[in-house]
Amino acid sequence: MADAPYLIALALVEQNGARAMPLQGKSLRQPLPPGADPGEVGRQQALELLVRVWQRSEEGPLRRAAGGHSLLLAAVPVEALMEQLPRLKAAWISAGDTAGLIAGLQRLSAGVWTAQMDPRQPLSFKPLAEPAA
Repeated sequence: MADAPYLIALALVEQNGARAMPLQGKSLRQPLPPGADPGEVGRQQALELLVRVWQRSEEGPLRRAAGGHSLLLAAVPVEALMEQLPRLKAAWISAGDTAGLIAGLQRLSAGVWTAQMDPRQPLSFKPLAEPAA
């Protein structure tokens, strides 16, 4: 794991019959502590990503492509941004294998979370369990 990981927010959407995965990210000054969630920086990245997704709605109707796993956050090494992440993205857009995408993110990252919002509660992050070995 790199000393300063990159926190990415990913939206798994379908628009006009095609899958898309808009991304938003920010470099972290230091790794997240074990067991921690993305906190305020994660909320900011999710907000910025969702504004971009909202703007995209002018191109046609949008829908979540992976149910409750359609808004993900992951802390990945900066090196993963050039090769591994684009491969995972291309594979998901091609096949729509959300479980495979999540497993790939978990192999790369210090944590993967799904963003959720309960009624009258702030945005929160739920860690996704490690895939079975």
